[in-house]
Amino acid sequence: MCDGIAGSFFDRHPVEVARDLIGMELHAEGTSGLIVETEAYAHDDPASHSFRGPTPRNAPMFGFPGTAYVYRSYGLHWCLNVVCTPGNAVLLRALEPMSGIDLMRARRGLEAERLLCAGPGRLAQALGVDIDWNGRPLHGALARKSRPALVAGRRIGISKAVDLEWRFGAAESAYLSRSFPRS
Repeated sequence: MCDGIAGSFFDRHPVEVARDLIGMELHAEGTSGLIVETEAYAHDDPASHSFRGPTPRNAPMFGFPGTAYVYRSYGLHWCLNVVCTPGNAVLLRALEPMSGIDLMRARRGLEAERLLCAGPGRLAQALGVDIDWNGRPLHGALARKSRPALVAGRRIGISKAVDLEWRFGAAESAYLSRSFPRS
């Protein structure tokens, strides 16, 4: 059972929310996992879907803080984001599986626990996330479990605003989508 997080938690700049989501447990469709990697996207960030303003595709990004914004990446994989202030969101990049692992394995068609949720597309598939999640409130699906040491680095798979270090992860986690460069 999940205690949930207040909506005011999300009503902040996405960098703050992205950092604070690390160590939260997300419950979804009979599964759960500890958030170990996130990326922040702001409305004035050229890499953000909201940079050019609202469209039918990105409309959930301009919705209520704490709701889901789901989109398809390269027409193949669903990606789950949490809306912060309007036009701002945090992409959930990786989870450490906690419960429903057999269900995650069935959804993903693989055994390796470390790879079940290591990457935004894998994470969404393992959790059963699809377009029906768009606009869904996530407040009650999240609970604080730990506050691990953080690492930060550049975001992955973008071609604009590549120098922003808005990717955050749990230091030493074996479940990251990609390791962070050592400083």
